[in-house]
Amino acid sequence: MAKERVVLAYSGGLDTSCCIKWLQEKYDMDVVAVVGDVGQEHDGLEPIREKALAAGAIACEVVDMRQQFADEYLAKALAANALYENKYPLVSALSRPLISKHLVDGAHKYGAAAIAHGCTGKGNDQVRFESSILMLDPSMKILAPVREWDLKTRPEEMDWAREHGIPVPATKASPYSIDDNLWGRAIECGVLEDPWVEPPEDIYTMTTAPQAAPEEPEYVAVGFERGIPTGLNGERRGFLAVIEAMNQIAGRNGFGRIDMIENRLVGVKSRECYECPAGLALVLAHKALEDLVLEREVLHYKLSIEQSWANAVYNGQWFSPLKEALDAFCASTQRCLYGTVRLKFYKGSCTVVGRTSAYSLYDHGLATYDAGDSFDHHAAEGFIQLQTLSAKVWAENRRDQGAPAELFDAQRSAGPLS
Repeated sequence: MAKERVVLAYSGGLDTSCCIKWLQEKYDMDVVAVVGDVGQEHDGLEPIREKALAAGAIACEVVDMRQQFADEYLAKALAANALYENKYPLVSALSRPLISKHLVDGAHKYGAAAIAHGCTGKGNDQVRFESSILMLDPSMKILAPVREWDLKTRPEEMDWAREHGIPVPATKASPYSIDDNLWGRAIECGVLEDPWVEPPEDIYTMTTAPQAAPEEPEYVAVGFERGIPTGLNGERRGFLAVIEAMNQIAGRNGFGRIDMIENRLVGVKSRECYECPAGLALVLAHKALEDLVLEREVLHYKLSIEQSWANAVYNGQWFSPLKEALDAFCASTQRCLYGTVRLKFYKGSCTVVGRTSAYSLYDHGLATYDAGDSFDHHAAEGFIQLQTLSAKVWAENRRDQGAPAELFDAQRSAGPLS
C-alpha cells in the first residue's frame, strides 16, 4: 500500500532537514521537499536539492520565484508603501504567501495529504504559512514538526540528526537566525536579544558600515510607470533588475539598516534588526512621487489604508478578502503615478532631492511667493471664517457659561489625575 505524502517547505537548514526524517518516522509519510528561490543568499540551490534527497525526500521541487515575487508581491507592497509599525518593509511576511502558494500547488501535483513547515511555535511565520495554506485550500492538513518534537535546543537537534544519518554542519553554528529575500534581510537571536546592546557589525552583509561608505554622495534617478520602478538613471530596467541594482547602490552607501522593537502577532515584543536597502529606498522614492501626483484627500486617506495593508500582511492575511479590497484601493491610486524621483545616498542616509511628473499637481503659480503668484489672497478671509465657524460658536458658548476653554485648564482646576 502506498504511503501518504506530505509536502515540506524546505530550506536546507538543520531544522527542515530533521523534519524530513521526523515526518517519515512519526507519520510514516513520504516527503516531497519544495525549495523556493526568493532572492535569498545561497551558493546554488542544486546542492540543497541533493541534500533533501539525501535526507530521505522522495522528490524535491526547486522553484525560481524571484520574478513572480517582484511582479505580484513586491509591486503590491510598494503600491501600499508597506512599512509595518511605520518602520519595517515586511521582508519575511511578503515571501511566505508566495512560498505557500507553491506548497499548495506541489501538494496538488503530488497528491499529498498534508503540508509541513519548519517554523517554531513562538514566531510569526507559522501563522503566515498556515493562514495562507488554509485560504488557498481549506481542506489541507498542516503539520508543524518543530512545534511537536521534544528537541528543545540546537545541540539536541544536532545530536538527533547525527543519530539519524542527517548531515550536520561541521563548523560552529551562527548565533543569529537569518531570513532574507529580494526585499531585504532579517536578523535576530544571539546578543541581539538584549535591546541595550548595539548590533555588532558582523550581522550585516548587504550594507556597508556608514562610516566606511564612500566620501562622495551618489545620486540615483528612479523612473516610475503606474507606480512601478522601470528604470535607473535613464536606463530602462524591469522591476526585478531595479531591486537588485538598488540593493547594491543603497547597500554600498550604508543605507537600509533598521534596529527596532517589534510587536509580534503572537503577543511578544522582540528586538529585530533588518537590512532593507532597496526596500526602504524605493518606498521613500515612491512616497515622494505620490506626494507630487496624488490629490490631497486621497493622499491623506491612503495613509490609513497603508497601515491596514501592512498589518494584514504582517498577520498572514495576504489571501484574505480585506487584503484584496485594500489592494484595489491602492491600485486605483497608481494609475497616473508616472515620473522620476532623484535620490541622494550619503554615508547611511537616503534623501529625496528631486521629483518630476507629467501628472504633477504642483502648480508653481499657486505655490510661489515671487512674481507670478496666481493665488487669490482675498479668498483666504472668507475661507477662514467658514473653516472656524463651528469652533467659534463653541468657544462663545463656553465662555458665556464660564466653562474653561482648554482641557489643560479643566484638568488643573480639577486637581491631579488619578
